[in-house]
Amino acid sequence: MTERAGLQLGVHLGQQNAPMADMVELWKRFDDVVDWISVWDHLYEAPPNGGKTPHFEAVATLGALASVTSKARIGCLMFCAPFRNPAVLAKSCVAIDHISGGRFEPGFGAGWHEPEFRAHGYEFPSTGVRFDMLTDAFEIITGMLGPDATTTHQGTHFSVDDVTCVPGPLNGSMPLWAGGRGPKRTPAIAARYCSGWNVPYVDPVEYRRLNEQLDAACEAIGRDPATLERSINLAFHMGADRASSDAELKRIIDQWGPETAERITGGALTGLADDVLERIGAYREAGADLINVALRLPVDDDALEIFLTDVVPQARAAWRN
Repeated sequence: MTERAGLQLGVHLGQQNAPMADMVELWKRFDDVVDWISVWDHLYEAPPNGGKTPHFEAVATLGALASVTSKARIGCLMFCAPFRNPAVLAKSCVAIDHISGGRFEPGFGAGWHEPEFRAHGYEFPSTGVRFDMLTDAFEIITGMLGPDATTTHQGTHFSVDDVTCVPGPLNGSMPLWAGGRGPKRTPAIAARYCSGWNVPYVDPVEYRRLNEQLDAACEAIGRDPATLERSINLAFHMGADRASSDAELKRIIDQWGPETAERITGGALTGLADDVLERIGAYREAGADLINVALRLPVDDDALEIFLTDVVPQARAAWRN
């Protein structure tokens, strides 16, 4: 059994509703404090607003993130497999990895937001087909990023013929992530191809259950489950004081609507600093190795500062192992 490392804390910042210069300043601020910084691979904003919210594409954004940080691991949660040719995406990942000095850890998923597919000219096939596309993508990307840097794959949706990837990852390999809460194919994909798994916005009870599914998927192929890193994204709705905490709860309802807000709140950091620390502990006990706060700008800067300067060091000290 692999020994479990200490808890890591990160930030997952959606690249929307702010000028790139503002995001650069936030990335630099986070780089001095947290262990992980990631963006998403949406073509439209979230919550949905019909594509009317300013929003940046992921690959170009990651190049900027890689170039202005130097310490934190950086990632994408998750590249949507149907959006790009996986061989070209593998080469994009290598370029980002080299810009970052070997800190890039990309994640890949099947995609879910039908309106952005349709608006950008993509078909939106069934869940099963999208997962078939994701499996093809992993076969190609893992082959291209492997020690041989060359692969051939004849897939149902994506194929390559003796394609090379030179140079390869800066450190010789690149950790890959899968994400989602699916009961069968997601755990199997994570166990077979990945160094890490991520899921957003679930409560600690559900998170523990999902981790048990991953354990079983690893054991089914003879892999030590402890070698698969586990992370979670939690919506950041902490308050600096009780009034701002209450305002954040109202913000969730305003953004997502009452029904979705209940689900989001179940996977969110709410309340004050002590409440957030208690919540982080519950996720650590449920199996989290990395806990990311998911930010959508604008954000309560007083609360964010308390999180970075108070909560992060206390959480690290409390869960060193």
